[in-house]
Amino acid sequence: EVQLVESGGGLVQPGGSLRLSCAASGFALGSSEMSWARQAPGKGLEWVASIRRGGGRTSYADSVKGRFIISRDNAKNMLYLQMTSLNPEDTAVYYCVDRWEPLVYGIRNGDWGRGTQVTVSS
Repeated sequence: EVQLVESGGGLVQPGGSLRLSCAASGFALGSSEMSWARQAPGKGLEWVASIRRGGGRTSYADSVKGRFIISRDNAKNMLYLQMTSLNPEDTAVYYCVDRWEPLVYGIRNGDWGRGTQVTVSS
């Protein structure tokens, strides 16, 4: 059974940084493209970033480009999202997904974790 467990969320001040982690089990992480998605309070799901199996190619939403970095450690079955220069608009529940495209026509695609809450506030 595929399991994705996110961690590392919390409360951070504007301009701060956080590193999210996603522990994968039930499959070999290296066999799957991975991504992060998020859902802000009262808003729909939003794709954040994706990474190819070997980590050689990544893609980012315009809203996070230059501030977030997605990475992976296939040997440890771990996915990461390094977030810097956080602002209140980044407040959301962040999800780890085992697909390059976590959303198809706005609908969840693939397996999702339960998410980790990130709150950016002073």
